[in-house]
Amino acid sequence: MKQLESWLKAQLAEKKTEPNSGVGKAIAYLLNHWKGLTAFLRDVNAPLDNNLCERALKRAVLHRKNALFYKSLNGAQVGDLFMSLIHACELCAANPFDYLTQLQKHARDLAEKPTRWMPCRLPKTHLCQSRYC
Repeated sequence: MKQLESWLKAQLAEKKTEPNSGVGKAIAYLLNHWKGLTAFLRDVNAPLDNNLCERALKRAVLHRKNALFYKSLNGAQVGDLFMSLIHACELCAANPFDYLTQLQKHARDLAEKPTRWMPCRLPKTHLCQSRYC
């Protein structure tokens, strides 16, 4: 990467590439963002991509697009709630259908102790029919 950085700088310094050309602008952009683009080399735990974040954002954008067709504000809020629960289930490797079914079956306990029934805290025994068990 050091060799690449040196080569990029040489392209502009030695005027081997026109700064206003497409390649010149790309090189300038790369050099301007070099520190951020090479962060994964300095931090051992840095991910090589941000696919997880992009998938989560895509889900939110898709839900926002679908929410345009709700008939009422309350319906949209209920839809938001279900989408949040479904996404949380998928992040915790729980089957969303089984999770929502268990919430219905244990509504009284859910009302008394809602934090016990978060998807990540729910024991696998409650989701025994899940394909993830």
